[in-house]
Amino acid sequence: MRKRGLWILLTAAMTAAAMSGCSSSAQDAAAGGTSAAAGSQADAADEGEAPSGSSSGEAAAGAVSGEEDNVIRVGVICSMTGGSAVYGEGAQNAVDMAVEEINSGDYPYKIEIVNNGKVMDDASDSRQAINAYNSLMAEGPEAIVGCFFSSVTLPIAEQAATDNMLLLATGATNVDVTLKGDTIFRDCFIDPYQGKMAAQFAAEQGWTKAAVIYANDDDYSNGLKDAFIENAEANGIEVVYVGECTTTDTDYSSQASQVVANGADFLFYPCFLDTVPLLVGAARDAGFEGAIMGGDGWDGADTSGMEAQFANCYFTNHYSSEDTAPAVANFVSKFTEKYGTESLNGCAALYYDAIYMLEQAAENGDGTDTASLVEGMTGMTFTGVGGTFTLDENGDPEKSVAVNTYEDGKVKWLLTLSPEGEQE
Repeated sequence: MRKRGLWILLTAAMTAAAMSGCSSSAQDAAAGGTSAAAGSQADAADEGEAPSGSSSGEAAAGAVSGEEDNVIRVGVICSMTGGSAVYGEGAQNAVDMAVEEINSGDYPYKIEIVNNGKVMDDASDSRQAINAYNSLMAEGPEAIVGCFFSSVTLPIAEQAATDNMLLLATGATNVDVTLKGDTIFRDCFIDPYQGKMAAQFAAEQGWTKAAVIYANDDDYSNGLKDAFIENAEANGIEVVYVGECTTTDTDYSSQASQVVANGADFLFYPCFLDTVPLLVGAARDAGFEGAIMGGDGWDGADTSGMEAQFANCYFTNHYSSEDTAPAVANFVSKFTEKYGTESLNGCAALYYDAIYMLEQAAENGDGTDTASLVEGMTGMTFTGVGGTFTLDENGDPEKSVAVNTYEDGKVKWLLTLSPEGEQE
């Protein structure tokens, strides 16, 4: 069991030391750019003036000096450019909507997004992700939300644990993310769980011979591949072929021919949306008529001109926009009215829930400082667009998994599998 309680005690001790003249390296970094603002606030207080919260430097100074208010300062990171920009667009829209709702609603705590309210771009690159994290840290946030991809979240999680910063990961499903430290949480399911559900679904559909093609240079793809193979075999499915690719490949004809040659009736492709049309096209061109399935990374894949090829294709996801649960229906209705449906994806739902989870964490922990938020997040039971779940001792939720398919190239909700494996 993880010792989150011990971390909270240690953090309290560190905070007391900092207030008596000592500071951690993270506090030193934040304080370096905020000493003048802190002095200005002190002068204002002496004169009986209320300090302004409009300056990021002033807010950072308040966080460093231990001043408490009802505003949670949050930094947000996602992929805003490149082939995954649709995720970043969804994240920005969802964060904007959640912040607007909370700040105008009857909530005891409010949200401020640092970086002038903008999501910081990780460019789907680990080095850029660390740069984004460091830029946000300079503004004195009390929590960081992101990232969506495991490969860029892992180095951030390691640094956040070192800095004692709360990181609430969204789509990063690699199991190691929350194992980096006691201040790391997530609101998405993990790869072993997603792979288990994909294998269970395949078994329930009666498919008995599986092929797997995965990207050997991607943490997400490797994690899902391993989990699926383990659970496929446990469910009596024979894995007849395992093929490798990379995240930048454009030709899958060789792997596709092996899928057919080995007699597979099911193909698992745990990679991201930008390569999904290429893989599906290659498999169908090779004569593969069986089922093709992926993970949540398929969400938003372009099916234009390939509507027929995407028949008998499936992917697991964190929610379905067709779900009739009140939380989902409310989110979909408001989001669609404001932003349309182009960026209405699982990423948007996860970032939306993450902002609400931070407000609830502040209520649970009775404060907006990082230590209080960590205390309030630990063991949290939360109900949102992604369903109702409780964070376990690692900070991971075990939640329902939506299985989507395609009809005429459009995503269609097929069913939802509960953590117990029951269909909903």
